[in-house]
Amino acid sequence: MFSKILIANRGEIACRVIKTARNMGIKTVAVYSSADEGALHVKMADEAVHIGPPPAAESYLVADRIIAAAKQTGAEAIHPGYGFLSENAGFAERLQKEGIVFIGPNTHAIRAMGDKIESKKLAAAAKVNTVPGFLGVIKDTDEAVRIASEIGYPVMLKASAGGGGKGMRIAWNETQVREGFPAAAAEAASSFGDDRVFIEKFVTDPRHIEIQVLADRQGNTLYLGERECSIQRRHQKVIEEAPSPFLDEETRRAMGEQAVALCKAVSYESAGTVEFIVDGNRNFYFLEMNTRLQVEHPVTELITGIDLVEQMIRIAAGETLKITQPDVKLNGWAIESRVYAEDPFRNFLPSIGRLTRYQPPQESSQGGVTLRNDTGVFEGAEISMFYDPMIAKLCTHGPTRDQAITAMSDALDAFHIRGIQHNVPFLAALIRHPRFVEGRLTTGFIAEEWPEGFHGADVLPETRRDLAALTAFIYLQQFQRARAISGQIKESYQKPQTHDWTVTLDGENYPVSAELAEGGCLVTFAGKKKPVRVITSWTPMQPVMRASVEGRRLTVQVDRQAGYCLLTHHGATLKAIMRSHRAAELFALMPEKIPPDLSKFLLCPMPGLLVSIAVEVGQTVMAGENLAVVEAMKMQNILRAESDGVVAAIRAKAGDSLAVDQVILEFE
Repeated sequence: MFSKILIANRGEIACRVIKTARNMGIKTVAVYSSADEGALHVKMADEAVHIGPPPAAESYLVADRIIAAAKQTGAEAIHPGYGFLSENAGFAERLQKEGIVFIGPNTHAIRAMGDKIESKKLAAAAKVNTVPGFLGVIKDTDEAVRIASEIGYPVMLKASAGGGGKGMRIAWNETQVREGFPAAAAEAASSFGDDRVFIEKFVTDPRHIEIQVLADRQGNTLYLGERECSIQRRHQKVIEEAPSPFLDEETRRAMGEQAVALCKAVSYESAGTVEFIVDGNRNFYFLEMNTRLQVEHPVTELITGIDLVEQMIRIAAGETLKITQPDVKLNGWAIESRVYAEDPFRNFLPSIGRLTRYQPPQESSQGGVTLRNDTGVFEGAEISMFYDPMIAKLCTHGPTRDQAITAMSDALDAFHIRGIQHNVPFLAALIRHPRFVEGRLTTGFIAEEWPEGFHGADVLPETRRDLAALTAFIYLQQFQRARAISGQIKESYQKPQTHDWTVTLDGENYPVSAELAEGGCLVTFAGKKKPVRVITSWTPMQPVMRASVEGRRLTVQVDRQAGYCLLTHHGATLKAIMRSHRAAELFALMPEKIPPDLSKFLLCPMPGLLVSIAVEVGQTVMAGENLAVVEAMKMQNILRAESDGVVAAIRAKAGDSLAVDQVILEFE
């Protein structure tokens, strides 16, 4: 076994590998760019080596610097994590020549499966079901249009060396092919240094289900069940679960056996994932193979009890698998939510900045339910524009799918992040969506359920009343604290313990009578004789309130502002305030502030690099026309005209680094 390994990665996955290595008694070396000098993986590792400036192309993607760091520290092996150099056959080959072990598959398997065109040919030869499409190299946009027309719309444009949704587009017509092909090629070149794009038929109403495989160097190959990865946005997975609520045992076995056959065809070793697309009749087709550890590997670990990182290290050290296919048992249900630094209320645009508050729910395992949080950040850490915007992977495991969902919902309600925008409200709304709870999933789930974008979750009337009761308790607590301040006029101490107020939640009024009681308070709503009992130990210094209202459990985030509170629960944030009845009447007469008209400007929706501007001053543009392209966190975003107009001025130029809401164009 190795005594020291280097992790050629950053963030959450680097921390994840370090944890297992530490448990195995193996020392670790972290590498870091200038932007990551104070990062968590650097703090966790036994040693750390600086490898260059912030851009990945000048640090994490430079093989020479990674190898030099390994030699400098005496690391015998390198774990690549995912992304960066994890599926780079040239890097693995370099390590072999340098006498450093690559903790991953052999170079033949990486090359064979890393090229999506060649991998489909190999899959077909191994009698693995494949999707109809054109697997050759497409030279230009005109050829792409011709091929797409021959296959039949809709089609999928995919980067041959791609992954993580980059270099991928769905095209429903010729116009979208003409726009999507060059964009996909540009993203592919930027992310992977390979601009080849291929086209295949897009299967409608599809599910994305993948099989985890594990193979040693002695030829033993296993499949560890499946992961349901259908909840995606822009081809980027958002929530994954294991097992799939859709597969039966027969389909699971058939997919697993085909995955194993493909592995054997390329003499695969290490952990890997064979991805399939599955239609409504459980017909499945090979998509691609990822010759690395997947982001969503924790859900497989939770239902099998197998540490995949440990197995990768043991296989790389030459050990034989100690488990056989009959030993693999799927126990319970696991769900993973990817917590990203992105704004769901602004079409999920990336968000950067400092995590002024980062308090995830505490990891635990009790009552048959496990909560796990794989993260690479800490309170005070900086979310950089240079890398993937992932903050954490929140995982829950329970005996049943319903229990795993309930645990995830509670955990998301308690996940307290401030300083940047994040997608926790969206995840909280998604996990409780009736269609998700029922397991009726497709890769189009998010687009179908939120066609106009996410604008916050709906709050049921009974939940609103519970939140109104909690608001009354919050204000009673604040009033009690204020009464205890010394030096006040004597009469202020003699105010009655029962208060008649109007609670306002996002403009909706609830007249209440409230009084503190043992363990919480009693709140009586107007027109009701029986008070509701609030039980909680919350104090004003705590950001998360756990309470019971008439036996109904609620986890609510409380942000105290000047004159009001913001309550966040189940993906919705409500403005809450308690006033006297008279003050509420007068406030209702106040005029509403009208936001300024910004329709004559094209504003940058995210911090990023302005790649290009497609218009000139004086040009007439039509609604939907391409105006500019902004690149952020390795993704290219096309900004389109929302209405017809004439360009009056251009306020930025290609190559500029733009801030959120910075003006790019002005219209007449």
